[in-house]
Amino acid sequence: MRRDGADALPPAAVLFDLDGTYADTAADMGAALNALLARHGRRPLPAAAIRPHVSNGARGLLKVGFGLAPDEPGYAELRAEYLTLYSADICRHTRPFDGMDALIATLVEQGLHWGIVTNKPGWLTEPLLAALAPVPPPACVVSGDTAARPKPHPDPLLYACALLEVEPARCWYIGDDVRDILAGRAAGMATLAAGWGYLGTGAPPADWGADAIATHPQAVLDRLLPAMSTPSSAPDAGSPGFA
Repeated sequence: MRRDGADALPPAAVLFDLDGTYADTAADMGAALNALLARHGRRPLPAAAIRPHVSNGARGLLKVGFGLAPDEPGYAELRAEYLTLYSADICRHTRPFDGMDALIATLVEQGLHWGIVTNKPGWLTEPLLAALAPVPPPACVVSGDTAARPKPHPDPLLYACALLEVEPARCWYIGDDVRDILAGRAAGMATLAAGWGYLGTGAPPADWGADAIATHPQAVLDRLLPAMSTPSSAPDAGSPGFA
C-alpha cells in the first residue's frame, strides 16, 4: 500500500491503463465482437451493451456476446477467432480520450515520465500504440504478458518502475477498472480511477479504494501539479473534477 501523509514523495511518473483510460478502443473492439457474432449467426449488440466490458478484453466481450467463460468448451477457439478479427483492424476508430494528449504533453513539460501498463497482450499493444503514435511517446510500455503476472497483481507496475528507475511511491497509476486500483495500491502507488472510462459492471468506482475519481483527464493535471510542490502527493478528492 502506498505511503500517505507528510513523508509522501512528490510524483515523478504517471502510468496509465490503455483500454478505457488512455485510449477509447470500444468501437474497434466492439466491431470485432459484432463481426464474430455475425459469423456465428447471432445478432449484433449495441455499443452501450459492449462498452462496459471492453476493459476486460476478449474475456469480457465473449462473456457478453456468447455467455462463455474461459474454462468453458469452445471459449479458446472463439477467443482466437475474435483476436484475429480485432488485430486485423485494430485502430480504425480508436483514439486517445479527449484531453489526454494535452495532459501528457504537460506531464512531459513538467519533467515527469509517462507510461502505459495494460493487460492487453504485447502483440496487440505494440501495433495499436504504433498506429496511435503518441507524441511524446511513452517512456515505458508494459503489456499483460510482459511481467510474471498481470493486474491485479502489482508485478506489471513494479516492472514499469524498474524500467523508469522511479520508486513506486513516486508514481501515480490511473485506470478504469477495479483491478487497476488494486494493482496500484499493492505496488505502493497513488491511484486514480478514470471516471471517463468504461468502469466495468461490478462495484462502482467509489468502492474501489482509489485515492480519488478523476472525471476527466484535465482533473488529473489539476491535482498533479500542486502535488509536485507540496509535502504530500496524495490526490485531493475534494477538488473540481474529482468525485
